[in-house]
Amino acid sequence: MKLISKLLAGIAFGIMLGLLAPAWMTQILLTFKELFGQLLFFTIPLLILFYITSGIAGLPRNSGRLLGRTLGTAYTSTIVAGTLAFLAASVVVPMLAPSAAVTAAGNDAGLSPYFVMEIPPVLGIMSALAMAFIFGLGIAATGSEQLKQLFDEGRSVIEKLLVTVIIPLLPLYIAGVFAELAAAGTVFETLRTFGAVLILAISLHWTWIIVLFLIAGLNAGRSPFGLIRNMLPAYFTALGTMSSAATIPVTLQATRNNGVKQQISSFCVPLCATTHLSGSTITIVSCAVAVMVLHDALVIPSLLTMMPFILMLGVVMVAAPGVPGGAVMAAVGLLGSMLGFGETAVALMIALYMAQDSFGTACNVTGDGAIAVMIDKASGLVDERVPEPSEPMPSPVAPRVEGALVE
Repeated sequence: MKLISKLLAGIAFGIMLGLLAPAWMTQILLTFKELFGQLLFFTIPLLILFYITSGIAGLPRNSGRLLGRTLGTAYTSTIVAGTLAFLAASVVVPMLAPSAAVTAAGNDAGLSPYFVMEIPPVLGIMSALAMAFIFGLGIAATGSEQLKQLFDEGRSVIEKLLVTVIIPLLPLYIAGVFAELAAAGTVFETLRTFGAVLILAISLHWTWIIVLFLIAGLNAGRSPFGLIRNMLPAYFTALGTMSSAATIPVTLQATRNNGVKQQISSFCVPLCATTHLSGSTITIVSCAVAVMVLHDALVIPSLLTMMPFILMLGVVMVAAPGVPGGAVMAAVGLLGSMLGFGETAVALMIALYMAQDSFGTACNVTGDGAIAVMIDKASGLVDERVPEPSEPMPSPVAPRVEGALVE
């Protein structure tokens, strides 16, 4: 939540600077925005390469059918959620479109950075993605510990860059974007659309949560709303942490409260924390449609054109960083390469996504509980949980009912 507060403060600061400050102050901020944007776009291919490689190479092995069923269910949920979000957003958002679209705002206002420094990425987005699959699957097939360690350590380096440099400076970067919009006179139309998309995205999150638990409840013969009620601690924890990984302990307890066997919950929850991104996908797709509506250089594509982006989005967010905004950072490359987003559109996308990130994460982890219920029902396994140290051990002389579970 602290990041959201800083982001909102950055938006307010940028608007005031663009409306009230002398041009030279706005240009200083635009110069920072330009330099930061170069660093951001340089980092994205490296993030894709190291995170996806590390994620694929680190998937559980020797789990056979259980692994395939969990991954398939998580990916299907992510793709269907993204598709429904696109259909809903493409109908609703244009009705709320402002009369003036966003252009290269700083240029319209006669403002530009004092200087530009280009930092070309070492890899293209699709090249990084292809390399990530080649090395990830290759490491999984060969069991090469040295290569796995190399990519794990590379992931740690990129995560350190995200946590200590990119994420903390994002509010200032966003301030530069809104200073441009304010100087060009289009900022209030943009904010109006932002508010509408925020409400739409949260509505779609809860719609998808209910759909997942209706399916899980029907499969398990349980009340869907009772299952959702047990997952609420995980939902609200994710709102605060903005990280699926940080919420894993609470999600585990919530799924066990839903009657999921220990060995299933211990397998599904950590795996889905990095592979089930339905809430984040809903947010990214909804925000992308909003930016297309706002930006005069972009048009909303057809579903047939949008589907490859949604399918790839479900892949590139695998093992997205366990830090706020990790999903949109992983998606930035696709936004540029597949949807034609330029720097201004990407910056708007980041601002809009980050304002909703905690709600998307909460949808992700709550949906993980539904998937765990589905997999638990399909597995046919018997609970192997042993009593916790605080739990009484069964009496050695007392008879035990066959199949009873230790609570």
